[in-house]
Amino acid sequence: MFESLTEKLQNTFRKIRGQGRLTEKNINDALREVRLALLEADVNYKVVRDFIGRVKEKAIGQEVMRSLTPDMLIMKIINDELTQLMGGEVERLRVNPNGTTVIMLVGLQGSGKTTAAAKLAKRFKSEGKRPLLVAADVYRPAAIKQLQVLGDQIDVPTFSMGTATKPEDICEAAVRHARNNGYDFVIIDTAGRLHINEELMQELERIKGRIEPHEILLVADAMTGQDAVNVAKEFDERLDITGVILTKLDGDARGGAALSIKAVTGKPIKLAGVGEKLDALEEFHPDRMASRILGRGDLLTLVEKAERAIDEEKAKQLEKKLIEKRELDFEDMLEQIKQIKKMGTLDQLIDMIPGLGKLKGKGLQADEEQLKKAEAIINSMTPEERRNYRIINGSRKLRIARGSGTSVRDVNRLIQQLIQTNKLVKQLTGVGSKKARRKMKNLFPFTM
Repeated sequence: MFESLTEKLQNTFRKIRGQGRLTEKNINDALREVRLALLEADVNYKVVRDFIGRVKEKAIGQEVMRSLTPDMLIMKIINDELTQLMGGEVERLRVNPNGTTVIMLVGLQGSGKTTAAAKLAKRFKSEGKRPLLVAADVYRPAAIKQLQVLGDQIDVPTFSMGTATKPEDICEAAVRHARNNGYDFVIIDTAGRLHINEELMQELERIKGRIEPHEILLVADAMTGQDAVNVAKEFDERLDITGVILTKLDGDARGGAALSIKAVTGKPIKLAGVGEKLDALEEFHPDRMASRILGRGDLLTLVEKAERAIDEEKAKQLEKKLIEKRELDFEDMLEQIKQIKKMGTLDQLIDMIPGLGKLKGKGLQADEEQLKKAEAIINSMTPEERRNYRIINGSRKLRIARGSGTSVRDVNRLIQQLIQTNKLVKQLTGVGSKKARRKMKNLFPFTM
């Protein structure tokens, strides 16, 4: 996410580092680089022009405080302006306090509406709410089936009336059904087209008039850059959308759509799709996103992901085991891997840790394959071998390697990792229970 933009901005900051004060010349030189970086990131030209003007106005005449270097001051100003550019504050979904909340998803075909509907439903269900999915795309029978399959995966019902009924009639019946049966949220998956046309817009306007949704969310593909911004503008002019769900943000190295949509349409990005899994939907935090763009990480999101991934009962069991037995086994290691995978890809996690993101191209690699390899090796062990690695002799190693599609060398390496971890565990658990617990939380932050 924003990889190219982040790298170019950091190069700009390095160029003015060490200069005694900010002058109009070095500010202009720096902002010329920033302007090019933003344009290359596919940010709207007018948005870039206005953004550079605001940064320049704030930077000129600023005295560099003792605690800040010129690059730090410019970075702070750009951070503040990026945050404002993307909306300033988190814009949360509108919720009907007196009954069922109706959410209408709109967008072009292929933007990810159906998957976004399921992700929203899963999010609401995890919060203890009762969501209802509505299949209103009557032109593609596969869309109805896809929504039903996704609904079954997350145990959320899908309301459908087939392909012979008008979409506005389906939506009206679905909202009535939801209100009569105590559903908290109705999530309507509408039809899309390959491009915006009058027929599509008239249909969406009819649906809006019949159900009066609390939210009309445009689902836009971040990978399409400025096209996503243009689509947002046109949908907003016809439907007065309330916000945007930006999908595939994890795959967009440029980030132009995220930086332009709010400025061009005036409507906020409320949610971001950051992966293919149905729980890979995050609230869009402008301040955290600005921090990521500047290569400063996003520890708050990382902590929130860790908290959601934690299984409290298993965490207590592991804590008790560490204090009493002072040793981990491969079942514990497998559980750690599962907890980490719940939080997202290793690339995403590294980007959230301040200072690590910029090292990815300089030797630091998020090796997802090593994680998969370790999981495969452990899954090829018998329960007895997982609980007691000391019984894994040569013949067992050969069987495990063959079963996991790896080599005996890989199996040996994983055993050595567990041995080294247990040496550290013994050191830490030998320094008193309270201090040990505190240090063990630092060693295993995702489970304790």
